[in-house]
Amino acid sequence: MASSTDPLTLEVVELIGSVVARYHDEYEHAAANHQLTGAQARVLGLLARDPMPMRHIAQKLKCEPSNVTGIIDRLEGRGLVERRPDPADRRVKLAAATEEGARTATLLRESLDFAREPLAALTTEERTTLRDLLQRMVG
Repeated sequence: MASSTDPLTLEVVELIGSVVARYHDEYEHAAANHQLTGAQARVLGLLARDPMPMRHIAQKLKCEPSNVTGIIDRLEGRGLVERRPDPADRRVKLAAATEEGARTATLLRESLDFAREPLAALTTEERTTLRDLLQRMVG
């Protein structure tokens, strides 16, 4: 088992940190190009895939539900998100991307080159291995 102080582990941790920092910077820049904060862009990206209750958004983003409420309010004010009753439980409100919100999320995702370009240099087998290793690390 690798020690947290062995040189290889330290190098891997540094490389992961560099990748995360570059991705975060590019994501923030891409969000700003759409007049969104990074948090608003992340919420919009989640909702473009599936409508969900705000408490689930908070769990996914690991933040307070009150923060999510404010983000949803701002996105709703721009016509990118709407609240609707959950068909399975009408007491629950779902946040969902509008058509404009889904379009914006797609444009945002397509503008993220850093995440795609280095991965494009890897073979399908290498990307599969990387995905599997990252899934193991995440748990």
